[in-house]
Amino acid sequence: MTALADRATRRSLLTATAAAPLATAVAPRCARGQRPTIRIGVLTDVSGPYSDNTGQGSAVAARLAIEDFTRDNPGIRAEVQIIDFQNRAEVGLNAARGWYDREDVDVILDVPNSAIALAVANLAREKNKVAIFTGAASSDLTGRACGPNHLHWVYDTWSQAHATATALVAEGGDSWFFITADYAFGHSTERDAATFVRAAGGKVLGAARYPFPATTDFSAQIVQARASGAKVLGLANGGADIANCVKQAAEFGLQRSGVRIAAILILLPEVHSIGLNAAQGLVATDTFYWDQDDGSRAFARRFQPLYRGIMPTHIHAGGYSATLHYLKAAASMGVAAAKADGAAAIRRMKEMPTDDPLFGRGMVRADGRKIHPAYLYQVKAPAESRGPWDYYRRLRTIPADQAFRPLSEGGCAMVQS
Repeated sequence: MTALADRATRRSLLTATAAAPLATAVAPRCARGQRPTIRIGVLTDVSGPYSDNTGQGSAVAARLAIEDFTRDNPGIRAEVQIIDFQNRAEVGLNAARGWYDREDVDVILDVPNSAIALAVANLAREKNKVAIFTGAASSDLTGRACGPNHLHWVYDTWSQAHATATALVAEGGDSWFFITADYAFGHSTERDAATFVRAAGGKVLGAARYPFPATTDFSAQIVQARASGAKVLGLANGGADIANCVKQAAEFGLQRSGVRIAAILILLPEVHSIGLNAAQGLVATDTFYWDQDDGSRAFARRFQPLYRGIMPTHIHAGGYSATLHYLKAAASMGVAAAKADGAAAIRRMKEMPTDDPLFGRGMVRADGRKIHPAYLYQVKAPAESRGPWDYYRRLRTIPADQAFRPLSEGGCAMVQS
C-alpha cells in the first residue's frame, strides 16, 4: 500500500468509529480458540457524492442484518468494518487488498463506484474471497466481467435504463441527449439507456461527458443539451451530480420549455435534496421504496434514526438483504468452510432461494445477478406529498423475470449456452 493510500485508509477507519459500538455489541472479535468470526467490510463513499445513498448507512444496514440473524442464530459471530474509498481507484483497491490479506475480511460489500467494483471483483477471485456489490451499478458485473467470487445485488444500469427509457419513449420522448459521468458507471448507463431508446424507436442526438468526481457546474453540458433540440435529457450519473444536474436544468428552464429529464439512477436522497418543486414529475425506476409495504416501513423506522434522519435507499436495503443471505449460506455450510472458500460460499448463495422482509422471495442467477421485481415511480407534486420523504407514486410493477437483463444476453462466460 502506498503511503498516500495508507494515510487515507487510516483516516477512513477513524471516520467509522461512531458506528463501532454497534458492531461490538453485535459481534465482538473472538479470542483464540473461540468460534470463527465472519468479517464484512463495507467499502463505500463516506464523504463524496454518493455518501447519502450509501456511506455509513450501508454499514448500518449490514449491522441490522447481523442483529436480526444472530438473534435466532446466537452461535454465529459476525462484525462489520467500513472504509471510505474517496472515489479513488488506488485507495479502494488497496483497502480491499489489505482487508483480504491482513484483516481476515471475508466479504466486501457495497462499492458504489463501478470502476472500483470491477477491480475488486478480480481481486476477490484472486484471493478466493467474496464480494457482493450492492452499490455499484454497471451491468458488466454480471456480463463480460462476471466471476465465481462476486454477486450483484439490488439494481444495475440495464434494469434502471430499461424501465425509464422505454416508458419515456412511449410517452413521446423519442430524441435524447445524455450528460454522462466519464467513468465505468456513466458509460454503462449511457450505453444501456441508448440501446433501449433506439430499440423503442427513438434516437440519440449526442452526449456530453464530464470529469468525475471533480464536477459541480454542469452549465456547459446543459447548454449543449438544449442546443441539441432533444426532447429528453438523459442523466447518466448519480448522487450529488444527478441532483445538481436537475437543479441546474431547472435554472436554465429546460423543464419549462418541455424537455423531460430522465434521471436514470436517481435515489430518494437526491429527490429530497432537489425538492419537489424542481423534481416533481420525474420518472424513476427503483427496486425498493421505504413506504412500499409493511416490511419496508418497519425497516425504515429502525434505520432512519441511525443514519442522520435519512430514509433507506435501495442500496441500504440491498446491504441488509445481501448480508442476511450470506449469513444464511455461511451457517448452512459452516462458518469455517465459508471463510476458507469464497467461491464455495457464492455457490451456496446461488443454490439457496433468497427471502427477506425487504425484497421478498427471489434468487441469485448463475451469472451472479440477484433477481427480484422493480418498480416505476413518478415523483409527486408538492400538493400530493404528505410530508418529508413521501415523494413517490408507483406507476407500475416490473415482474422479477422482466426486471433484469435476460441471462442469455449478458455475455457471462460462466453461463452455459
